[in-house]
Amino acid sequence: MKDPYSVPKTMQEKYATITALTDAFCQAKLNEEYGDMCRQLTAHLCRKRPSPLLSGRANGWAAGIVHVIGTVNFAFDRSQTPHTSVPDISDYFGVGKSSPASKSKEIRDLLGIGLMEPRWTLPSRMGRNPMAWYITVDGLIMDARSLPRYMQEIAYDKGLIPYIPADRQQEDE
Repeated sequence: MKDPYSVPKTMQEKYATITALTDAFCQAKLNEEYGDMCRQLTAHLCRKRPSPLLSGRANGWAAGIVHVIGTVNFAFDRSQTPHTSVPDISDYFGVGKSSPASKSKEIRDLLGIGLMEPRWTLPSRMGRNPMAWYITVDGLIMDARSLPRYMQEIAYDKGLIPYIPADRQQEDE
C-alpha cells in the first residue's frame, strides 16, 4: 500500500506549511486523529498533478482541509466529541466566513469525496460508518458485518472492508 504521507519533493515545503496549520488547529480544537487525517488529505492533494495547493494561500487551504475532514466525520454536530464549528475554523485561520466551506467544496469535488466517505473516515468512527461496510455479493448490496467470517476474510483480503469486526471486538475486550 502506498504511504499516505508521501509528498513529491517540490511540494514538501507547501505540505509542511499547511500541516503545521492544520496540526495546530486540531490540537487546539479537535484531536490527534483529526490531525492525522488532515495530514493524509494534505499529502493526497500534494500528489495531485497539478496540485491545487500551488495556488492560493496556505491558511485558506488549511481551513478547507479541516472542513473536509470535519464534514465527513460530523465534527460540526455538537452532540459529537470532539466537535467544532465553521466560525471556529474561519476565525482560527483568519479567513472569511465562507472560505472554509468553499475550499472544502473545491477539494471534495476534485477528489470525489462524499459524506461518510470511508477513505476519509476517522479510524475510531469506522465501525459506525455504514458506507465502509456495504459490499456487493452476487449482485446484492449487503452489510459485510452480517456475513459469515469466511466471507468477511475474503472481503478484507480484497480491501473491501477496513477490518474483520470480530477481531476488533476481541481487541476492545
